Amino acid sequence: MKKLLIALLFPVLLCAQGDLKEKKTNWLTDYKTAVKKAEKEDKNILVFFTGSDWCPPCIALKKDFFETPSFDEYAKEYILLYVDIPRNRDLLSADQLAQNKELASKYNKRGSVPMLKVINENGKELGAMSGYSMNGEIQYHTKFLDKYYK
Repeated sequence: MKKLLIALLFPVLLCAQGDLKEKKTNWLTDYKTAVKKAEKEDKNILVFFTGSDWCPPCIALKKDFFETPSFDEYAKEYILLYVDIPRNRDLLSADQLAQNKELASKYNKRGSVPMLKVINENGKELGAMSGYSMNGEIQYHTKFLDKYYK
């Protein structure tokens, strides 16, 4: 009986897991678009500074937190802005890289990655958090995000 139940439920679980993997959170990459959307929706902006091709903690944070169903609830509360400074400059257009460097010089002067910043629609910084332990300790990130809901 147990084997039959497992055999029947296994395809259902695989389909559900596939749906989760296919679901992508929409991170904006244009600052002006993020500001306009934040004004329109009356939300704060969550800025994620990353080195996508060279920073192991950034890659781990993205996988362990941002690409999980639990982050989807947070994603509804913020406008998400992805600011990447990769070592491989071919990964971004020259305009995108210039914008990201400008944002980093304003909001991430030390160049820390991963860095989360919460700003309002006027560009005022409300909070910051840097680093990731790579031990799956996302509770610090969730507590940080809980502080800045509008």
